[in-house]
Amino acid sequence: MDLPPEELQFLSIPDILRESTSIPKQSPKTFYLLTLTLIFPLSFAILAHSLFTHPLLTQIESPTGSHSSQWTKLLIFQFFYLIFLFAFSLLSTAAVVFTVASLYTSKPVSFSSTIAAIPRVFRRLFITYLWVSLIMIIYYIVFVGFLVLLVIAVDTHNPILLFFSVVVISILFLVVHVYITALWHLASVVSVLEPVFGFAAMKKSYELLKGRTRMVVVLVFGYLAICGVINGVFGAVVVHGEGYGIFVRIMVGGFLVGVMVIVNLVGLMVQSVFYYVCKSYHHQGIDKSALYDHLGGYLGEYVPLKSNIQMENLDV
Repeated sequence: MDLPPEELQFLSIPDILRESTSIPKQSPKTFYLLTLTLIFPLSFAILAHSLFTHPLLTQIESPTGSHSSQWTKLLIFQFFYLIFLFAFSLLSTAAVVFTVASLYTSKPVSFSSTIAAIPRVFRRLFITYLWVSLIMIIYYIVFVGFLVLLVIAVDTHNPILLFFSVVVISILFLVVHVYITALWHLASVVSVLEPVFGFAAMKKSYELLKGRTRMVVVLVFGYLAICGVINGVFGAVVVHGEGYGIFVRIMVGGFLVGVMVIVNLVGLMVQSVFYYVCKSYHHQGIDKSALYDHLGGYLGEYVPLKSNIQMENLDV
């Protein structure tokens, strides 16, 4: 990031996107290898998941055949898919956040140093993810409870009122879901760059988002919407588009996987840059030398964090 620290708080969404997309140019080889080994498998798995589940679901819906065996295959596949998705999501987050922070502190960056730091970063992110999962589970239970109460309370003979009530509840659910997702992404960055993780990282993320809630909701909603469109087109053309021909489906599938890789990479860099934007907005100090030492701790070079220094006194 080439902007003075005091100007970070004034960045708009286009500015954040521009700053984020310029980061890989500072260490292209490192980001190329991270993309190839971590982000590409993650993106491919997200899209290719339906290619494997669709045939199983088709056989389950068929009136003939052994449904129990197909259900077993589906559940086993889903189990390993979720583990793969969870692992590579955390690995990608750890790698990109660590690399961006290293560039920010002018710490030497390489693919090997990033990979070496991941094991310790992964533990912190894993604990934070468990807290986020707990919050999500509680939230889903509350949402389902509201829907049940709504169906009971609203006169079912008035379908229009019931429909609009469900729409309002669903919109509220989506907004809160996007906000919790934003908390999770920012808490992931906090878990890597500060000596807190788990619930403490979630609390710190909540404090940092104050005053920047609208911006982060737009960013997260935009990311989720783009991913939704990509998944929708992939499903319509590649998974269910038998009429398009195998060549067209392969070409479209390859193109969409490439787009998903770019979206995920930019998304990870945006959440890293947004962390610095929030810190600047709240006039919180980032001691670059302390952050440098903190990052070195993941490589076995730990030096205790020093006291914070206002960002305005530092040069980026």
